[in-house]
Amino acid sequence: MSTVSNPETVSTSVLIIGAGGAGLRTSIELAEQGVDCLVLGKRAHGDAHTIWAAGGINASLGSLDPEDRWEIHAADTLDEGHFVNDPTAVETLCKRAPDRIRELAEWGMDFDRTDEGKINQRYFGAQSFRRTCFVGDRTGQALMDTLVQKAMDLEVPYRENLYITDLMVEGGQAAGAVGFDMDAGRPVAFDADAVVIAAGGHTSLYRRSSSRTDENTGDAQALAFNAGVPLRDMEFVQFHPTGKVKPEAEAGHLVTEAVRGEGGRLYNTEGERFMERYSPTQMELDARDVVARANEQEIREGRGTEDDAVLLDISHRDDDYIHDRLPRMVEEFAEHGIDITEEPMEVAPTAHYAMGGIEVDFETAQTQVDGLYAVGECTAGVHGANRLGGNSLIETVVFGQVAGNHIAETLGSRTSPSLSDAAVRDHVATQDTLAAAEGGHTPAEIMDRLRDLMWQHAGILRDEDGLLNGLGKLQRLRADAEDLQVQADRTSRRYERAQNLRFMFTTAETILRGALERKESRGAHARTDYEAKDPDLRKNIRSLPTGDGGMEIGMEAAGRPSRRVQQAVDEDHELDYHHLE
Repeated sequence: MSTVSNPETVSTSVLIIGAGGAGLRTSIELAEQGVDCLVLGKRAHGDAHTIWAAGGINASLGSLDPEDRWEIHAADTLDEGHFVNDPTAVETLCKRAPDRIRELAEWGMDFDRTDEGKINQRYFGAQSFRRTCFVGDRTGQALMDTLVQKAMDLEVPYRENLYITDLMVEGGQAAGAVGFDMDAGRPVAFDADAVVIAAGGHTSLYRRSSSRTDENTGDAQALAFNAGVPLRDMEFVQFHPTGKVKPEAEAGHLVTEAVRGEGGRLYNTEGERFMERYSPTQMELDARDVVARANEQEIREGRGTEDDAVLLDISHRDDDYIHDRLPRMVEEFAEHGIDITEEPMEVAPTAHYAMGGIEVDFETAQTQVDGLYAVGECTAGVHGANRLGGNSLIETVVFGQVAGNHIAETLGSRTSPSLSDAAVRDHVATQDTLAAAEGGHTPAEIMDRLRDLMWQHAGILRDEDGLLNGLGKLQRLRADAEDLQVQADRTSRRYERAQNLRFMFTTAETILRGALERKESRGAHARTDYEAKDPDLRKNIRSLPTGDGGMEIGMEAAGRPSRRVQQAVDEDHELDYHHLE
């Protein structure tokens, strides 16, 4: 093990932390407007969680259902979010989505097309119309390929395998960031006039998750919180209804909603199509929280498989249709001896998406720290209490463009502070201390215990006793983490996991405390001791940094939609599931 006391220093106008859809679309906007920027990725270029969003991307194009319009898309988003969404975020998303889709098509994204040549659209859960554009069941990969190529055409600078550990804020303004090169093992300090956080969510805090093990560990949320930015709605974690249960190495990996969007049916081991009991109108395409809780209930009541799963069956569809619309699912299950054209898939709920996150002004994508922006899953507001399927990918490109445009318009008038050499040295010394730690608990052990804690106490079903017990366990686990055994340099996975733990503890506390404060069931937040939705709690719960490392919990009323969107809400549109039969 070695430590390096002198960091590499890099200067750029705009530093973008995160190289998925949100970070890349921000960089593209900046490059097109002539602004210097640098994109940082934790992994190899093009390898981001965006590629795992398989099923589709939403926009009210009306390719198949011409009566669809952006106001109905907004109404669906608010309804799915149980009306604690940020109305400005929702309206901005839905108004701008069609232009962003057309732009992606112009840049070469090969959307599936109708016989008439229009961008094809499929059903997704809780959508009133067929609104989800797609590229088979690899839409996220196609989006990333398109954005990576566009960024390369614009010669956007990029550094891969770079881990950011701390944001630098001077006098209430963003000044840059400090991290380390995961290949060279050297600390790096970035001096920037503006910083964009686009580093994803935090579902890897859970034992079963659609995230890869060492990603989506709450880096973005904790970085912002530690820099003095409030977090919002952290109790709202989406559990996707259909995650894999085997092989063990892939447990929790997503079985795309496109399977249900193309007519997939859920059965228990008694042969019952059980969604008829839970949602006879919308069936398998009801809201994700509804279907996830139904799957969990069937499993808990003993009607699941030996692997604690239910059965998802698409085999009634024509074989060629399945191969055309769901090629990735066909391939993935075939690797393990399952032919989904002939037999069902075993699935169970999995932690999938973080609705809560960093507070931003959605007209600019800026946080309350001047010059610090946040985009994508790391933010809170678009999705409210539950995300509408297909809205995650469109969020990245809509608000990436918003952030890039605002930075380009204001950067010239902003006076940015310089990095403090003393502060950089302090952060690097902290890295050295962590790398040299000689305690009795490994980072992997602590992470396993934390994930079990979160699944047990802040999972699909919650109650006050469980949440309080979870907070108590978290405090004791933090104490154990003070006695961490690292003894590894910055190039090691052990050191990376030790850094992850710093973020995971902060983010886990905000989830547990927010869930304890919200004494109702709303969307993805289900309290067995408060099973009804409380109309007086149409509010947002805020996790507020106190400045001394502490946290306070606050609450404020959620905003109201515009007259046009409220009219669409009142029209009470609803998907007719039986079009699929």
